[in-house]
Amino acid sequence: MQFGGGGYVTGLIYHPSTANLLYARTDIGGAYRWNQATSTWTPITDGLGFGASESRFHGIESIALDPNNDQLVYMATGMYTFEGNGRLYISKDRGTTWTHVDLPFPLGGNNPGRAIGERLMVDPNKPSTLFFGSRTAGLWKSADAGLTWSQVTSLSPVKMTSDQISAAGGGMGVELVVYDTGTKGTGTATQTIYTAIAPDYAKVAGLSASMYKSTDGGATWTAVATPVSGYHIPHMVRAADGMFYVAFTKDSGPGAGGPGRLYKFDGTNWTLLKSYDTQQWVNFGMGGLSVYGSGATTRIALGVSNSWGSKGLPIVQLSDDAGKTWREIEADTPGETASGWVDDVEIDPSNPDHILHVHGGGIIETKNASSATPTWKGNIAGIEETAVLSITTPPPGAPYILLNSSGDVGLWVDTDLSATPTLNPGTGWSNAYAADMAWADPLYIAGIGTINSSNTNTGFWSGDGGKTWAKFATLPAGATQGGDIAVTARNKVVWAPANAVPSYTANNGASWSTTNLPALPSVANGWNRGYRLAADRKNPNKVYAYDSGGATWGTPGKVYVSTDGGQSFTLSAGSVSANLAPNASWVTSMAVNPNAEGDLWLADGNAVYHSLDSGATWTKLTNFASGAGTQGASLIALGKAANGAKYSAAVYVVGVMNNVWGVYRSNDGGATWSRFNDDAHQYGGIGALAADQNIYGRIYFSGTGRGMLYTN
Repeated sequence: MQFGGGGYVTGLIYHPSTANLLYARTDIGGAYRWNQATSTWTPITDGLGFGASESRFHGIESIALDPNNDQLVYMATGMYTFEGNGRLYISKDRGTTWTHVDLPFPLGGNNPGRAIGERLMVDPNKPSTLFFGSRTAGLWKSADAGLTWSQVTSLSPVKMTSDQISAAGGGMGVELVVYDTGTKGTGTATQTIYTAIAPDYAKVAGLSASMYKSTDGGATWTAVATPVSGYHIPHMVRAADGMFYVAFTKDSGPGAGGPGRLYKFDGTNWTLLKSYDTQQWVNFGMGGLSVYGSGATTRIALGVSNSWGSKGLPIVQLSDDAGKTWREIEADTPGETASGWVDDVEIDPSNPDHILHVHGGGIIETKNASSATPTWKGNIAGIEETAVLSITTPPPGAPYILLNSSGDVGLWVDTDLSATPTLNPGTGWSNAYAADMAWADPLYIAGIGTINSSNTNTGFWSGDGGKTWAKFATLPAGATQGGDIAVTARNKVVWAPANAVPSYTANNGASWSTTNLPALPSVANGWNRGYRLAADRKNPNKVYAYDSGGATWGTPGKVYVSTDGGQSFTLSAGSVSANLAPNASWVTSMAVNPNAEGDLWLADGNAVYHSLDSGATWTKLTNFASGAGTQGASLIALGKAANGAKYSAAVYVVGVMNNVWGVYRSNDGGATWSRFNDDAHQYGGIGALAADQNIYGRIYFSGTGRGMLYTN
């Protein structure tokens, strides 16, 4: 489904000699390859190798291309350094298929400074040689095209401890690798190599400089005296004449603050080309950097980070005389602008008038950079990186298709699968956690979220299907980030905040009454837990509340039932005797059959349970069990039944059956199941799921950082 961008693209990587061969890496949503014929981006990390147990490898730390072979792609992945060691994916067909090897160090594709680099580089003269600058363990080398790796101990043998990594916010380590060569394919390894050292690793490893140089292919290293110290080097690029252009910025980013400095470096001498000093409210840094040409007419594109593009403030600075003079080419020009996180800029090597840069919502470009007033527009067709947190589908006949609650972009009411949605409560940069509608009156919608800019919690409602909105007049006791919501009728809402007792309102939040549900004790510091809610669609006086136990080390799950619209609840003794597994709430799910009263389904993270009597008794389905490195049953949704089906709804479960993870469907109430997806459609796992009530076989779901998808 189209939203368009919606997330942070952290790097753009052009093949140096094949025109229009371009890759984009993202922090949580995998990688894409540009399709020149269709002017769209093709996702290349949805299939085999990116299943539910591999979701963290949708965080892409670096991409490297072989200048001698435009089919070969290397991709270093791992979302957070605390999650363990990363992977190197290798493709010989431009990312259509992948193999992978395990790396002996962690990666941080969604850690701070994730646009710095590239950390991974292929030697253009001897492409079986690769270097990688790790965040926590120094510099590494592979001599066999990435299959095995060894630490370059001649630079430093130090590996940061977990405490040092935590103190450094994930670590920045060795930030980039640059080969000093203008040739390729000679068969002899490039001898002169530069690498940049972040302040955190320099301190731990006892390294004296921000930059080191080798003149013997990495066997030995010497410090390079730099004009500033204690800064990050987000990008260092080599022009065709061998001149280096090096950006220094005080902060690591995204949207790195300054001071910032841009120098050219001939291997010995440094010449200052541009600087931004921190003064009063100005705190500009330097992010993206790209060059084209050589000599006195070298074109330089410089991304100004943390400027946020108010009128007159720089976004992209351009020089056509090797840095002697500069002009602003994006701010206050026609079309779109995208400021702040301008952490990677690329001049198209086959067309210097085509300049692109990344930002927090995707990619933006100009194709007439030499114009006095270049025109910019988004280049995000095919990139879908919203982080969908929950999906709710309405009853048949509603004037909208679904409610999409997402991180950073808030709640959206979708009315057209092929168009970016326009109906939303106007909460701007916000997280929406959950939304629901009155089943008998679906024009009434309610949702909950957080306004990110002020870190304030909010609730909102619409009485006309999302055309107009109002905030809840007040918030319930304990309203906090996260949680769930259930709507029983117009104006009547049950809100279960994270880490708080749920509350009930019958007047759109003018007043709230705390329910009698028990408080949920903490299972770990900073670890949210809360009730999952579901309103019975046939009898709105019935509301179900599910306590998942909070964590695998928590208490067994329990279900509570209300018969007064969610004002008071009673524990289901049957849910206790069912011995529901304890699990974190985000790997569990509860859904009602909208076609039958009291018909309730539950996925406790390990298995699926079904109740036909409003939760009084439960039957465990034996088909699902944890395996394949992931949860046995994490999501469940019910949609329109097949014609002539024995059961009144089609049931969809995300889980593991016969040790194979996937989406499974049953048309007979759980008696038999068939896999609904395949290995080519895995999307880094699925985090949200809903089924259509109008069309049999249609489900809506989220991949890891892959926005909203649907299938018939």
